[in-house]
Amino acid sequence: MDSITHLFVGAAIAAAIAPPAQRRAALLAGAALNTLPDLDVLPLFLTDNPVIRMTWHRAATHSLLVLPIVGWLLWMWFKGRGGRVSAAPVRWFWIFQLALVTHPLLDAFTVYGTQLLWPLDVPPAMWSTLFIIDPALTLPLMVGCIVAAFVGARRAGQRALVAALSISVAYLGWSIVAKQMVDRVATQSLAAIGLGDAPHFSTPMPFNTLLWRVVAMTPQGFVEGERSLVADHGPMQFTAHPSDTQALAAVRTQPDVAKLLWFNHHFMKAQVRDDTLVLSDLRMGSEPDYSFRFAVAERAGDGWRAIPTQQMRWPWEASRRLAPMWTRIWHAPASPPQTVGDD
Repeated sequence: MDSITHLFVGAAIAAAIAPPAQRRAALLAGAALNTLPDLDVLPLFLTDNPVIRMTWHRAATHSLLVLPIVGWLLWMWFKGRGGRVSAAPVRWFWIFQLALVTHPLLDAFTVYGTQLLWPLDVPPAMWSTLFIIDPALTLPLMVGCIVAAFVGARRAGQRALVAALSISVAYLGWSIVAKQMVDRVATQSLAAIGLGDAPHFSTPMPFNTLLWRVVAMTPQGFVEGERSLVADHGPMQFTAHPSDTQALAAVRTQPDVAKLLWFNHHFMKAQVRDDTLVLSDLRMGSEPDYSFRFAVAERAGDGWRAIPTQQMRWPWEASRRLAPMWTRIWHAPASPPQTVGDD
Protein backbone atom coordinates (compact mmCIF):
# COMPACT_ATOMS: atom_id res chain seq x y z
CA MET A 1 0.00 0.00 0.00
CA ASP A 2 0.99 3.63 -0.27
CA SER A 3 2.93 5.34 2.52
CA ILE A 4 0.00 7.51 3.65
CA THR A 5 -2.19 4.45 4.23
CA HIS A 6 0.56 2.79 6.26
CA LEU A 7 0.90 5.89 8.44
CA PHE A 8 -2.77 5.88 9.37
CA VAL A 9 -3.06 2.10 9.74
CA GLY A 10 -0.25 2.06 12.30
CA ALA A 11 -1.49 5.18 14.04
CA ALA A 12 -5.06 3.88 14.37
CA ILE A 13 -3.99 0.47 15.69
CA ALA A 14 -1.56 1.89 18.24
CA ALA A 15 -3.91 4.60 19.48
CA ALA A 16 -6.78 2.11 19.84
CA ILE A 17 -4.65 -0.19 22.02
CA ALA A 18 -2.79 2.42 24.09
CA PRO A 19 -4.11 3.75 27.44
CA PRO A 20 -6.27 6.85 26.83
CA ALA A 21 -3.73 9.17 28.43
CA GLN A 22 -1.09 7.96 25.94
CA ARG A 23 -3.32 8.10 22.87
CA ARG A 24 -1.69 11.07 21.15
CA ALA A 25 1.80 9.67 21.65
CA ALA A 26 0.62 6.29 20.37
CA LEU A 27 -0.65 7.90 17.17
CA LEU A 28 2.88 9.04 16.34
CA ALA A 29 4.52 5.81 17.50
CA GLY A 30 2.16 3.62 15.49
CA ALA A 31 2.64 5.72 12.36
CA ALA A 32 6.40 5.39 12.68
CA LEU A 33 6.28 1.64 13.36
CA ASN A 34 4.02 0.87 10.42
CA THR A 35 6.29 2.88 8.13
CA LEU A 36 9.47 1.17 9.36
CA PRO A 37 9.41 -1.84 6.97
CA ASP A 38 9.54 0.45 3.94
CA LEU A 39 12.95 1.72 4.95
CA ASP A 40 14.24 -1.19 2.89
CA VAL A 41 14.12 1.16 -0.11
CA LEU A 42 17.10 3.14 1.19
CA PRO A 43 19.88 0.56 0.60
CA LEU A 44 18.39 -0.23 -2.82
CA PHE A 45 19.68 3.11 -4.07
CA LEU A 46 23.17 1.59 -3.78
CA THR A 47 22.56 -0.71 -6.76
CA ASP A 48 21.98 0.11 -10.41
CA ASN A 49 20.26 -3.21 -11.09
CA PRO A 50 16.51 -2.55 -11.45
CA VAL A 51 15.66 -6.22 -10.88
CA ILE A 52 17.37 -6.14 -7.49
CA ARG A 53 15.50 -2.93 -6.66
CA MET A 54 12.19 -4.52 -7.55
CA THR A 55 12.62 -7.95 -5.99
CA TRP A 56 14.39 -6.96 -2.77
CA HIS A 57 11.73 -4.41 -1.86
CA ARG A 58 9.15 -6.08 0.39
CA ALA A 59 11.61 -8.84 1.31
CA ALA A 60 13.55 -9.07 4.62
CA THR A 61 11.84 -6.09 6.27
CA HIS A 62 8.42 -7.44 5.30
CA SER A 63 8.91 -10.99 6.57
CA LEU A 64 6.57 -12.43 9.18
CA LEU A 65 9.56 -14.47 10.32
CA VAL A 66 11.58 -11.32 11.02
CA LEU A 67 9.23 -8.55 12.14
CA PRO A 68 7.92 -10.20 15.34
CA ILE A 69 11.52 -10.49 16.54
CA VAL A 70 12.20 -6.86 15.64
CA GLY A 71 9.04 -5.82 17.47
CA TRP A 72 10.04 -7.78 20.58
CA LEU A 73 13.55 -6.26 20.58
CA LEU A 74 12.17 -2.72 20.22
CA TRP A 75 9.63 -3.36 22.98
CA MET A 76 12.34 -4.68 25.31
CA TRP A 77 14.58 -1.68 24.63
CA PHE A 78 11.87 0.92 25.21
CA LYS A 79 10.53 -0.91 28.25
CA GLY A 80 14.00 -0.84 29.80
CA ARG A 81 14.15 2.93 29.34
CA GLY A 82 11.03 3.50 31.42
CA GLY A 83 8.36 5.95 30.37
CA ARG A 84 5.13 5.08 28.59
CA VAL A 85 6.12 1.57 27.51
CA SER A 86 7.11 0.46 31.00
CA ALA A 87 3.93 2.03 32.41
CA ALA A 88 1.73 -0.18 30.19
CA PRO A 89 4.03 -2.97 28.96
CA VAL A 90 1.38 -5.44 27.76
CA ARG A 91 -0.47 -2.88 25.68
CA TRP A 92 2.75 -1.61 24.16
CA PHE A 93 3.94 -5.13 23.39
CA TRP A 94 0.91 -5.57 21.16
CA ILE A 95 1.34 -2.11 19.68
CA PHE A 96 4.85 -2.99 18.56
CA GLN A 97 3.79 -6.36 17.19
CA LEU A 98 0.60 -5.35 15.41
CA ALA A 99 1.86 -2.04 14.05
CA LEU A 100 4.76 -3.87 12.40
CA VAL A 101 3.15 -7.06 11.06
CA THR A 102 0.08 -5.35 9.63
CA HIS A 103 2.36 -3.52 7.20
CA PRO A 104 3.41 -6.58 5.14
CA LEU A 105 0.01 -8.21 5.54
CA LEU A 106 -1.66 -5.16 4.03
CA ASP A 107 0.96 -5.04 1.27
CA ALA A 108 0.16 -8.66 0.43
CA PHE A 109 -3.38 -7.61 -0.50
CA THR A 110 -1.90 -5.76 -3.51
CA VAL A 111 -0.53 -7.40 -6.66
CA TYR A 112 3.09 -6.22 -6.39
CA GLY A 113 4.37 -9.18 -4.36
CA THR A 114 5.34 -9.37 -0.68
CA GLN A 115 7.85 -11.95 0.58
CA LEU A 116 6.03 -12.81 3.78
CA LEU A 117 8.20 -15.87 4.51
CA TRP A 118 11.64 -14.47 3.61
CA PRO A 119 14.29 -15.99 3.70
CA LEU A 120 12.42 -19.12 2.60
CA ASP A 121 12.36 -19.59 -1.17
CA VAL A 122 8.62 -19.07 -1.44
CA PRO A 123 7.14 -16.92 -4.24
CA PRO A 124 5.84 -13.56 -3.02
CA ALA A 125 2.26 -13.28 -1.85
CA MET A 126 0.08 -11.27 -4.24
CA TRP A 127 -3.48 -11.66 -3.04
CA SER A 128 -4.41 -8.69 -5.26
CA THR A 129 -7.71 -7.61 -3.74
CA LEU A 130 -6.68 -3.95 -3.40
CA PHE A 131 -5.03 -1.40 -5.65
CA ILE A 132 -1.93 0.14 -4.10
CA ILE A 133 -3.85 3.38 -3.47
CA ASP A 134 -7.48 3.06 -2.40
CA PRO A 135 -9.17 6.08 -0.80
CA ALA A 136 -12.05 3.97 0.52
CA LEU A 137 -9.60 2.14 2.76
CA THR A 138 -7.51 5.14 3.79
CA LEU A 139 -10.07 7.90 4.41
CA PRO A 140 -11.90 6.27 7.37
CA LEU A 141 -8.56 5.69 9.10
CA MET A 142 -7.49 9.26 8.43
CA VAL A 143 -10.71 10.65 9.90
CA GLY A 144 -10.49 8.39 12.96
CA CYS A 145 -6.89 9.42 13.66
CA ILE A 146 -7.66 13.11 13.26
CA VAL A 147 -10.58 12.87 15.69
CA ALA A 148 -8.45 10.93 18.17
CA ALA A 149 -5.66 13.49 17.97
CA PHE A 150 -8.13 16.31 18.51
CA VAL A 151 -10.06 14.88 21.48
CA GLY A 152 -7.09 13.20 23.20
CA ALA A 153 -7.97 10.92 26.11
CA ARG A 154 -11.72 11.45 25.86
CA ARG A 155 -13.91 8.44 25.08
CA ALA A 156 -14.90 9.91 21.71
CA GLY A 157 -11.36 9.28 20.50
CA GLN A 158 -11.57 5.55 21.19
CA ARG A 159 -14.97 5.35 19.51
CA ALA A 160 -13.64 7.12 16.42
CA LEU A 161 -10.68 4.76 16.19
CA VAL A 162 -12.77 1.62 16.62
CA ALA A 163 -15.24 2.86 14.01
CA ALA A 164 -12.43 3.72 11.56
CA LEU A 165 -10.75 0.35 11.98
CA SER A 166 -14.06 -1.49 11.68
CA ILE A 167 -14.96 0.30 8.44
CA SER A 168 -11.54 -0.35 6.93
CA VAL A 169 -11.55 -4.03 7.93
CA ALA A 170 -15.05 -4.37 6.48
CA TYR A 171 -13.84 -2.80 3.23
CA LEU A 172 -10.90 -5.18 3.16
CA GLY A 173 -13.36 -8.05 3.60
CA TRP A 174 -15.49 -6.67 0.77
CA SER A 175 -12.43 -6.62 -1.51
CA ILE A 176 -11.95 -10.35 -0.87
CA VAL A 177 -15.59 -11.05 -1.68
CA ALA A 178 -15.38 -8.89 -4.82
CA LYS A 179 -12.32 -10.76 -6.03
CA GLN A 180 -14.04 -14.10 -5.48
CA MET A 181 -17.01 -12.89 -7.54
CA VAL A 182 -14.71 -11.83 -10.39
CA ASP A 183 -12.62 -15.00 -10.22
CA ARG A 184 -15.72 -17.19 -10.39
CA VAL A 185 -16.91 -15.58 -13.62
CA ALA A 186 -13.38 -15.40 -15.04
CA THR A 187 -12.74 -19.10 -14.44
CA GLN A 188 -16.01 -20.08 -16.11
CA SER A 189 -15.44 -17.72 -19.04
CA LEU A 190 -11.87 -18.90 -19.61
CA ALA A 191 -12.99 -22.53 -19.55
CA ALA A 192 -15.61 -21.73 -22.19
CA ILE A 193 -12.89 -20.55 -24.61
CA GLY A 194 -10.53 -23.45 -23.92
CA LEU A 195 -8.35 -21.74 -21.30
CA GLY A 196 -9.71 -23.43 -18.21
CA ASP A 197 -6.24 -24.55 -17.11
CA ALA A 198 -4.42 -21.36 -18.09
CA PRO A 199 -2.55 -19.54 -15.31
CA HIS A 200 -4.45 -16.34 -14.61
CA PHE A 201 -4.85 -13.56 -12.07
CA SER A 202 -7.33 -10.82 -11.29
CA THR A 203 -6.60 -7.41 -9.80
CA PRO A 204 -8.66 -4.27 -9.17
CA MET A 205 -8.24 -1.29 -11.44
CA PRO A 206 -6.86 1.93 -9.89
CA PHE A 207 -8.51 3.42 -6.79
CA ASN A 208 -11.54 1.10 -6.57
CA THR A 209 -12.79 -2.46 -6.08
CA LEU A 210 -15.70 -2.31 -8.55
CA LEU A 211 -13.76 -2.65 -11.82
CA TRP A 212 -11.31 -5.53 -12.22
CA ARG A 213 -8.76 -6.70 -14.78
CA VAL A 214 -8.15 -10.37 -15.53
CA VAL A 215 -5.14 -11.76 -17.41
CA ALA A 216 -4.61 -15.38 -18.51
CA MET A 217 -1.49 -16.75 -20.15
CA THR A 218 -1.65 -18.62 -23.48
CA PRO A 219 0.96 -20.42 -25.62
CA GLN A 220 1.01 -17.41 -27.95
CA GLY A 221 0.93 -14.69 -25.29
CA PHE A 222 -1.97 -13.74 -23.05
CA VAL A 223 -5.60 -12.62 -22.97
CA GLU A 224 -6.92 -9.64 -21.05
CA GLY A 225 -10.43 -8.80 -19.92
CA GLU A 226 -12.32 -6.42 -17.65
CA ARG A 227 -15.16 -7.01 -15.23
CA SER A 228 -17.37 -4.36 -13.68
CA LEU A 229 -19.29 -5.63 -10.68
CA VAL A 230 -21.84 -2.91 -11.35
CA ALA A 231 -22.40 -2.94 -15.09
CA ASP A 232 -21.36 -6.33 -16.46
CA HIS A 233 -23.48 -9.46 -16.73
CA GLY A 234 -22.91 -12.80 -18.35
CA PRO A 235 -19.55 -14.23 -19.47
CA MET A 236 -16.39 -12.13 -19.53
CA GLN A 237 -14.98 -11.07 -22.89
CA PHE A 238 -11.23 -11.38 -23.51
CA THR A 239 -8.87 -9.84 -26.03
CA ALA A 240 -5.79 -11.77 -27.14
CA HIS A 241 -2.35 -10.13 -27.17
CA PRO A 242 0.88 -11.60 -28.54
CA SER A 243 4.10 -12.20 -26.67
CA ASP A 244 7.40 -13.46 -28.07
CA THR A 245 7.28 -16.64 -26.03
CA GLN A 246 10.16 -18.23 -27.95
CA ALA A 247 12.49 -15.34 -27.10
CA LEU A 248 11.39 -15.48 -23.47
CA ALA A 249 12.09 -19.22 -23.36
CA ALA A 250 15.57 -18.58 -24.79
CA VAL A 251 16.54 -16.16 -22.00
CA ARG A 252 14.60 -17.58 -19.07
CA THR A 253 17.74 -19.00 -17.42
CA GLN A 254 19.46 -15.61 -17.25
CA PRO A 255 19.69 -14.73 -13.53
CA ASP A 256 17.73 -11.48 -13.80
CA VAL A 257 15.04 -13.05 -15.99
CA ALA A 258 14.71 -16.07 -13.71
CA LYS A 259 14.35 -13.76 -10.71
CA LEU A 260 11.66 -11.72 -12.45
CA LEU A 261 9.72 -14.82 -13.45
CA TRP A 262 9.86 -16.07 -9.86
CA PHE A 263 8.79 -12.71 -8.50
CA ASN A 264 5.84 -12.12 -10.83
CA HIS A 265 4.65 -15.75 -10.98
CA HIS A 266 5.54 -15.93 -14.74
CA PHE A 267 3.02 -13.26 -15.71
CA MET A 268 5.41 -11.74 -18.25
CA LYS A 269 5.15 -10.32 -21.75
CA ALA A 270 8.14 -10.41 -24.13
CA GLN A 271 8.51 -8.07 -27.08
CA VAL A 272 11.33 -7.01 -29.39
CA ARG A 273 12.07 -3.32 -29.84
CA ASP A 274 15.00 -2.32 -32.07
CA ASP A 275 16.59 -5.77 -31.71
CA THR A 276 16.31 -5.52 -27.91
CA LEU A 277 14.24 -7.98 -25.91
CA VAL A 278 11.99 -6.17 -23.44
CA LEU A 279 10.05 -7.95 -20.70
CA SER A 280 6.94 -6.37 -19.17
CA ASP A 281 5.37 -7.34 -15.85
CA LEU A 282 1.73 -7.95 -16.78
CA ARG A 283 0.43 -7.49 -13.24
CA MET A 284 0.81 -3.71 -13.04
CA GLY A 285 -0.70 -1.67 -15.84
CA SER A 286 -2.73 -2.87 -18.80
CA GLU A 287 -2.09 -3.39 -22.47
CA PRO A 288 -0.04 -1.69 -23.85
CA ASP A 289 1.12 0.33 -20.80
CA TYR A 290 2.97 -1.33 -17.92
CA SER A 291 4.73 0.07 -14.87
CA PHE A 292 7.73 -2.28 -15.08
CA ARG A 293 9.57 -3.00 -18.33
CA PHE A 294 13.09 -4.39 -18.53
CA ALA A 295 15.51 -4.69 -21.45
CA VAL A 296 17.38 -7.96 -20.80
CA ALA A 297 19.00 -9.10 -24.06
CA GLU A 298 19.96 -8.04 -27.58
CA ARG A 299 19.75 -10.01 -30.77
CA ALA A 300 22.90 -11.93 -31.69
CA GLY A 301 22.46 -13.77 -34.98
CA ASP A 302 19.68 -16.27 -34.47
CA GLY A 303 19.82 -16.02 -30.68
CA TRP A 304 20.01 -13.57 -27.81
CA ARG A 305 22.93 -12.16 -25.85
CA ALA A 306 22.43 -11.00 -22.27
CA ILE A 307 22.95 -7.31 -21.55
CA PRO A 308 23.01 -5.42 -18.23
CA THR A 309 19.33 -5.17 -17.32
CA GLN A 310 17.81 -1.74 -17.86
CA GLN A 311 14.42 -0.51 -16.76
CA MET A 312 12.72 1.00 -19.79
CA ARG A 313 10.64 4.13 -19.64
CA TRP A 314 8.79 5.32 -22.69
CA PRO A 315 5.68 7.49 -23.00
CA TRP A 316 2.47 5.85 -21.94
CA GLU A 317 -1.13 6.97 -21.59
CA ALA A 318 -2.20 5.49 -18.26
CA SER A 319 -3.22 8.88 -16.83
CA ARG A 320 -5.56 9.43 -19.77
CA ARG A 321 -7.38 6.23 -18.92
CA LEU A 322 -8.73 7.39 -15.57
CA ALA A 323 -11.83 9.14 -16.93
CA PRO A 324 -12.78 6.24 -19.25
CA MET A 325 -12.11 3.83 -16.38
CA TRP A 326 -14.56 5.71 -14.16
CA THR A 327 -17.18 5.53 -16.92
CA ARG A 328 -16.44 1.85 -17.44
CA ILE A 329 -17.32 1.08 -13.81
CA TRP A 330 -20.91 2.16 -14.38
CA HIS A 331 -21.43 1.23 -18.04
CA ALA A 332 -20.73 -1.94 -20.02
CA PRO A 333 -18.88 -1.32 -23.31
CA ALA A 334 -21.15 -0.54 -26.26
CA SER A 335 -19.37 -3.17 -28.37
CA PRO A 336 -17.61 -5.90 -26.39
CA PRO A 337 -14.05 -6.76 -27.43
CA GLN A 338 -13.49 -9.71 -29.74
CA THR A 339 -13.54 -12.85 -27.62
CA VAL A 340 -10.79 -15.39 -28.13
CA GLY A 341 -12.19 -18.07 -30.36
CA ASP A 342 -14.71 -15.74 -32.08
CA ASP A 343 -14.70 -15.39 -35.86
